[in-house]
Amino acid sequence: MKTVTDYDFSGKKAIVRVDFNVPLDKNLVITDDTRIRAAVPTIKTILEKGGSVILMSHLGRPKSGPEDKFSLKCIVAKVSEHLGVDVKFANDCIGPVAEEAAGALKAGEVLLLNNLRFYKEETAGDKGFAEQLSKLADCYVNDAFGTAHRAHASTTIIAQFFPNDKMFGLLLANELESIDKAIKSGKGPLTAIMGGSKVSSKIQIITQMLDKVDNLIIGGGMGYTFSKAKGGKIGNSIVEDDFLETALNILKEAKEKGVNVYLPVDSVVADDFSNDANTKIATAGQIPDGWEGLDCGPESREIFGKVIESSGTVLWNGPVGVFELESFGAGTKAIANSVVEATKNGAFTLIGGGDSVAAINKYGLANEVSYISTGGGALMELLEGKVLPGVDAILS
Repeated sequence: MKTVTDYDFSGKKAIVRVDFNVPLDKNLVITDDTRIRAAVPTIKTILEKGGSVILMSHLGRPKSGPEDKFSLKCIVAKVSEHLGVDVKFANDCIGPVAEEAAGALKAGEVLLLNNLRFYKEETAGDKGFAEQLSKLADCYVNDAFGTAHRAHASTTIIAQFFPNDKMFGLLLANELESIDKAIKSGKGPLTAIMGGSKVSSKIQIITQMLDKVDNLIIGGGMGYTFSKAKGGKIGNSIVEDDFLETALNILKEAKEKGVNVYLPVDSVVADDFSNDANTKIATAGQIPDGWEGLDCGPESREIFGKVIESSGTVLWNGPVGVFELESFGAGTKAIANSVVEATKNGAFTLIGGGDSVAAINKYGLANEVSYISTGGGALMELLEGKVLPGVDAILS
């Protein structure tokens, strides 16, 4: 796997695909700069090795051409702050403006191009657009794991214009190595915690994981689909009736493969989807009409915790309750604490997926687990066993 540590950047311009799709408030102020901080090691490595850096990214989903609220100009100051370098800005990503700015770039300098998605050719994977981007630099670096599952011009197509001068950034390489460690080469027992609301969105991942894991913990809203499939009463809880048979097939396949499946044995139920709702504890499969399950109960937390804390490798994707509402966050917080305990016990623990990452950050535990993935869709597709176009483009 060729990375920026293996390349001589002396006197060369590197065009680097980063994922600076950061959240902004109504005043266009960054509310979470995690993605910017994650790209810093790669950028600094190139600069320290005598190169200059041209950064390209998307931001949001502009519909038709440039929009001020999606301009990357609003993040220049924050990128400069983290790099300790005054980052230059080009108000376009191709054409004369970008070409002139890139041409004037000197060793040790950084240029940020404007939003790639101001051009529809970016998401269309247009070869001509990719070629225009490629002409700005001498080599290509992909450090955007969050978009590596998209065959876009800047993430995949551009690589063909650098047959001998393309490589992974440190973030993307670390993502691939960490995920590989979690699902292929980590010490056992391997426990996967799958949360979230829908079986339909996790079916491919769960099916793939049955060949790899020793324990599978299923929580969140999709737990009620499994409960109903087994003949339980789930009241007004979220359910996917089209996936009841699928749920039973998963349980059957898991048993055949010797995988231990842990479903919630109790739930915190409420008479309304609200922080102020009346709540009580209900045994799994015995939720009364008019009530809905919004978190796993205390007995479930204890069972899940013992499994997690005795694991050698833990992969967590998806919360086990509506943790955004304080009244229903105890289950997800308990999972987070158990993952931290497993880490202290020597386990390799990987957190992936936007909601799981949000949870671990909310509880201030991000620095107490082994690895937090920056990818949502990309991580999901890797876990499903798919080849990521942005990765394949570097390797081929």
